[in-house]
Amino acid sequence: MNKAEIIKNYKKKIENFKKLNEAYYDKNKPLITDAEYDSIKFELLQLEKKYQYLKDEFSPSNTVGFKPSKIFKKITHKEPMLSLSNAFDEKDLENFEQKILNYLNKTKEFKIEYSAEPKIDGISASLTYIDGNLTRGLSRGDGKIGEDITGNLKTIKDIPLQIISNDIPKEIEIRGEVFIQNSDFIKLKNKFANPRNAASGSLRQKESEETKKIPLRFIAYTYGYEKGLKDKNQSDFLKSLSKWGFKINPLNKVLMGIDNLTKNYNEIEKKRSEIDFDIDGIVYKINDFELQSRLGYVANAPRWAIAHKFSSDKATSQLLDIEIQIGRTGALTPVAKIKPVNIGGVVVSNATLHNEDEINRKDIRINDTVLVERAGDVIPHILSVDLSKRLNDSKKYKFPNKCPSCGSKIIKEFNSAAKKFDAVRRCSSEGYDCDKVAIEKIKHFISKEALNIDGFGKKIVENFWKLKLIKFPQDIFKLDYNKILNLEGWGKQSINNLKFSIEEKKTISLEKFIYSLGIRHIGLEGAKLISKHVKTSHNFSNIAKDENLKDLENLDGIGEMQIKSIKRFLSNKTNKKIVQDLQKILKINDVKKISSKGRLMNKTFMLTGKLTNMSRSEAKHLIEQNSGSIISNVSKKLNYLIIGEKPTKRKVDLAKELNIKILNQSEWLKMLN
Repeated sequence: MNKAEIIKNYKKKIENFKKLNEAYYDKNKPLITDAEYDSIKFELLQLEKKYQYLKDEFSPSNTVGFKPSKIFKKITHKEPMLSLSNAFDEKDLENFEQKILNYLNKTKEFKIEYSAEPKIDGISASLTYIDGNLTRGLSRGDGKIGEDITGNLKTIKDIPLQIISNDIPKEIEIRGEVFIQNSDFIKLKNKFANPRNAASGSLRQKESEETKKIPLRFIAYTYGYEKGLKDKNQSDFLKSLSKWGFKINPLNKVLMGIDNLTKNYNEIEKKRSEIDFDIDGIVYKINDFELQSRLGYVANAPRWAIAHKFSSDKATSQLLDIEIQIGRTGALTPVAKIKPVNIGGVVVSNATLHNEDEINRKDIRINDTVLVERAGDVIPHILSVDLSKRLNDSKKYKFPNKCPSCGSKIIKEFNSAAKKFDAVRRCSSEGYDCDKVAIEKIKHFISKEALNIDGFGKKIVENFWKLKLIKFPQDIFKLDYNKILNLEGWGKQSINNLKFSIEEKKTISLEKFIYSLGIRHIGLEGAKLISKHVKTSHNFSNIAKDENLKDLENLDGIGEMQIKSIKRFLSNKTNKKIVQDLQKILKINDVKKISSKGRLMNKTFMLTGKLTNMSRSEAKHLIEQNSGSIISNVSKKLNYLIIGEKPTKRKVDLAKELNIKILNQSEWLKMLN
């Protein structure tokens, strides 16, 4: 399957996921079982992880649950209720710990203590206590805004309405899981699909008296906002929760070492059928709150916690065909179309083949009998081929040498950093010359991280493209609404809504504008760095000039690969015209200099050598947090060169030559007080 087909398949799954969320969270009428829902969710997350060009505003990586129901009052969480990254095997755990050690600049000898807590498959809720009194209870909602379900939560006997204790903080938001025990669910199974749906449906009743009739339980496991918490680690906090009258998970443990985490995981997985509530994995949290604070967050998840999901499922099927999907950057991705097979309660008909090298390495051929795995609810992939069942007339699969969409030559780019050719083959056409690439570029343009036009989904892009209503991004702002009015499913109100949404998005930040163009190798962070550097959209238009590109080389976080990509993009006539047309249509806000009282304001820094007890990432974060900026080359623009152990001699000598102030780590930290 090519990249375009991968994206098409992804879009279908997103639309389905959106409908499932709406049915489950808003209409309280689940369409599928909980296990099926979780499988679809994790399949989408893994697709996005594998194919970074896949983005959507309704993706589970961007949303948690669904927008709050109109039935309940909407309230913003003081601290967002984020999701967790997932681990599926011991290697994932090792990578998780290594990333923590790297960030903290520690060696493997540094022992990390974890709080290991079985993950209850229920409904998340937060409880705010002021002076020990329960004042508000919220659902997770979309992670940022929840529903006020205080009345319903107060009916749960496990939730204390008042906490009388000397060590209860002045204000604290207790978070936990609302669930129904399996033994209690037996009486409700005719009304609900599973215990989780029963808990969700009961919590979201209009009348709390109806909720009171359902045997809901609550287990507390963390906090969000707090004012005066004395506990220094997670395990002590769990003890405090128990002392304050909350139920906590009886299977919680404090462990050290990946071997012990794995051993505990295997023991609990074997006991799953004996436990009277559903669990779908184990959550590992850094036990020390101070370390949690240092590690902070990345995207929508904390660096200091991960969910270790339970077991993998495998099944045998027949490979019916191999389709090539074409993505926004021209990458060709093969996808196996297999005879539908039930794996872990989910019917699977597609499996990823990754790339041409993977097909050759495993010698995968059409009509082969293959072993398919859905490990930890991720996207299915082919593990191996049963050669004993291979047909006599079987032929080795030949990867296409021309783009299935536009017929352009297929290329493999040379990676100068890795000094080898990429595994992925790409369509060699530039700009919007390839239809499949063009469609995906427009979908990227309207995605959540870019223009985020409400009601303008990816299916609409595909339909409007087929009808020749759009060909380039700027066409979105010149739509012929009279033609749209004659289309099935469109009325005056829906067209007015679309008009309003499009007009509303004509004002955009420079970084979002740059990101929306879909320049290869320029993600959100890259777009942000470039926008801070160029300041205006006019300057961005002229960035392709050699002297300006050279200036980019000094920008920390932007490398040779990104610079070449920008030059290639803006050198293309079609792309250049798109940028010019959009600049005429959109109001692109210049980057304003942020007023700040940071200690390092208007100062530039560069790091060389190994720092003590601190990673390069944490040091950069501290500099930026205090209004300083990082540059990647020693030049007259550099104010301070921070040196650690074994600094690069060339950089130090050049700094001395240019009379740049050189600081050791201690001197730099003194600047931060």
